[in-house]
Amino acid sequence: MSKILEVKELSRVFKSGTRELTVVNNISFGIEEGTTCAIVGPSGSGKTTLLGLCAGLDRPSSGIVNLTGTTINSLSEDERASVRNKHVGFVFQTFQLVPTLTALENVMVPLELRGEATSDVRKRAIELLTEVGLGDRVHHYPTQLSGGEQQRVAIARAFINQPKILFADEPTGNLDTETGEHIEELIFNLNKSEQTTLVLVTHDIELANKCDRIIRLKNGKVESDELVSMNDTEVAG
Repeated sequence: MSKILEVKELSRVFKSGTRELTVVNNISFGIEEGTTCAIVGPSGSGKTTLLGLCAGLDRPSSGIVNLTGTTINSLSEDERASVRNKHVGFVFQTFQLVPTLTALENVMVPLELRGEATSDVRKRAIELLTEVGLGDRVHHYPTQLSGGEQQRVAIARAFINQPKILFADEPTGNLDTETGEHIEELIFNLNKSEQTTLVLVTHDIELANKCDRIIRLKNGKVESDELVSMNDTEVAG
């Protein structure tokens, strides 16, 4: 399988006055197309910063990010946004829905930004909302939906552009255990049916163990990189 994401000697340094804080420290790895990968580690280990670098939401201080065949760290913000809109989906812990838009309108946003025909976008959005169990809630606003329902809308929005890769940052972090389990199942089912690569940040080891691979961070560095099987865990070669 070809690699959909490759990072090489990636670092991110933040400056605070005269001090420098290295949050991501010389990280290299590649993720193969169609696989699932969890990034885990304690708070402050650089998980979310690394995810943002991989998705082109932030620029590295040094190193290279190749996403879907494009070296994105050399692109302008508009060019990186174009790559994201064409190939990338996002699911965040805080849902990040537009409060003044209905569930249907929130899901339609990514394709409307591409300028695609509204009737086609509407049809696709309704299909996705129905698939995530919200076919009867398409005209509800975020404030009229529970946390789990809002995350379902966010998942439908993430898949509307049929992304090659989905980045999820603590997707069940704000949900109760039962709702979180439903959301996890939904993400993995859609990931499989849509043949999308999944990269998620989580502190939940049970969720991480559902992935094909686990990358563990500590102090901004890769502490271990493991392939996961049903019966055991082996070090990736």
